[in-house]
Amino acid sequence: MSDDQIILPAASLDRRRALQLLGLTGVVAAASPLALAQTTPPAAPATPAAPPAPTAFVNGNGFYRQKIGDMTVIVLSDGTAPLAALLPTWGANPDRQAEFAATLAEYHVAATNTVNHFNPTIIETGKNRVLIDTGRGGTAGQTLANIRRAGIDPATIDTVFITHGHGDHIGGLTTAGQPTFPQARHVMGAAEFQFWTTQATPNASVQANLIGLRDRFTLIQPGAEIVPGLTAIASPGHTLNHLSVRAQSGNAGLLVFGDAAGHFLISLKHRGAYVGFDTDGALAARTRQRLFDQATTEGLWVTGYHFPFHALGHIRRMIGGAFEYEPTVWNWS
Repeated sequence: MSDDQIILPAASLDRRRALQLLGLTGVVAAASPLALAQTTPPAAPATPAAPPAPTAFVNGNGFYRQKIGDMTVIVLSDGTAPLAALLPTWGANPDRQAEFAATLAEYHVAATNTVNHFNPTIIETGKNRVLIDTGRGGTAGQTLANIRRAGIDPATIDTVFITHGHGDHIGGLTTAGQPTFPQARHVMGAAEFQFWTTQATPNASVQANLIGLRDRFTLIQPGAEIVPGLTAIASPGHTLNHLSVRAQSGNAGLLVFGDAAGHFLISLKHRGAYVGFDTDGALAARTRQRLFDQATTEGLWVTGYHFPFHALGHIRRMIGGAFEYEPTVWNWS
């Protein structure tokens, strides 16, 4: 039977004639999507999904949220900075370098080509929203962006507490020369503020973020209440007037170390270890032992400013007077 004798169903004839008109006879398979596209009406646009509620923000995008008692604690990442060698910066005792290196190897912690973490913290008490330290600010700092990622409007932070005057803690107080948290009461230890602001030649960060905001600061003493439920704790050594924060909600408590904890591994495991940036290394080491003992005895949550993100967990006591940091199991919600 010849080609012109093949009897096709009417629907096939119509389709064949359409293909011939298009000059596409013999390429039916290739033409089919085009033919369908010409005859199928466009689909209605999808209705955009509603934005997630603040409580639906998933942990991990630069912040970590945890309930402690009735408080909500949000550890914020200000990002990281390259660190060519962990020693001697984070374990500075010159006669103990081999000991520190052996501990890093034992715990599989990189000693070179690593990073330094920066972790400000927000505590929501139900009445107050308190930011503890502000990160580096400028182009490197990520605190402000991660506050927003956590679903928080920076204008709703009513209190900013500064543990000490190093630039990686105060740099985020201003943005483009203006207060980053314009509605917030700023709080700092009186002696720490006095030390930094009365130097003969204050550095640029101190000039912009402490001296420039002098009128916004409430200056307090160790043991004073920052807001109800949060108390400033003397923790000298890293700077001579460094203050940490004790937060309490019912039977649940949290120690926000700031820089008083040092390194998450070396400072806990090695009694007497100090950090290269400590003003008084021996005093800083004694302070760390006191804070670690308090955290274990009272079962407190802890967070350290330079601990690896998410930088939240507990301290446990080890044989021989050493301690170990136990990061909390990651919770996505």
